[in-house]
Amino acid sequence: MIIVTGATGKLGRRTVERLLDRVPAHRVGVSVRDPRMAQDLSDRGVRVRQGSFDDPASLAHSFEGAEQLLLVSLDRTGEECVTGHRTAIDAAVKARVGRILYTSQMGAAHDSRFQACRDHAQTEALLRSTGLPWTALRNGFYAASAMLFMESARHTGDIALPADGPVAWTGHDDLAEATAAILAGEACFEGPTPPLTGPAALDFDAVAGIAAQVTGRPFTRTVVVAGEFREQALAHGAPAPIADLMLSIFAAARNGEFTAVDSTLAELIGREPATFRTLLEQAWAA
Repeated sequence: MIIVTGATGKLGRRTVERLLDRVPAHRVGVSVRDPRMAQDLSDRGVRVRQGSFDDPASLAHSFEGAEQLLLVSLDRTGEECVTGHRTAIDAAVKARVGRILYTSQMGAAHDSRFQACRDHAQTEALLRSTGLPWTALRNGFYAASAMLFMESARHTGDIALPADGPVAWTGHDDLAEATAAILAGEACFEGPTPPLTGPAALDFDAVAGIAAQVTGRPFTRTVVVAGEFREQALAHGAPAPIADLMLSIFAAARNGEFTAVDSTLAELIGREPATFRTLLEQAWAA
């Protein structure tokens, strides 16, 4: 059986849907905090069990019988994130899972300037220490993050953000398709995969040009001093740790941590991944 955590989230849900195109529903299970949110999957024959990263016993139960476990990384940062992942990994070992696949990120490294990449590196080290077969899916930076950064610019025409660097923005749908392909046995990776990225690395200067093409309106790119950006984020209600986390994305991008572009994602899904322009058109048409 293939078990997927976070199956009601953006990536987990898409992965389950694409997995069901490849394998029978009785071979798929999900571990979710609230089973009511996955009732439609249960109705289609998917095994739904309650599992919380804060409740080791529930995870061991929801992972039972897993030949493969897709561990979708938590939406937390720092020690809280790594502790949750450790709990899940320990539960997987207890449940005798055959292989753990983990949604890591390109740029995962202990010395990354982006906190989440440091968390991913620590989690990969935990996986390495289990002795179980494991795969770290080094996903390209989610294009959804760029859309959030650009929400204000969508209305003002000015992309006012800290200095950045090229990022290989990548769509959730393509990453879910690739993940399902790996889970279904169409490919296998030991340890970290190559970067699973979109077709180009773009900074926000390039993004401004794409936005202008998509909308037919001019867009400017204004570089905001880091301290000023942080104060603006705080004024809009962001907690200080979140404001600092956002700033660290730009610091890591300037450091060249997200520039890699690789063909592996295209090979897995059998086509070129969606371009940033396509992803922007879809987001702004919604």
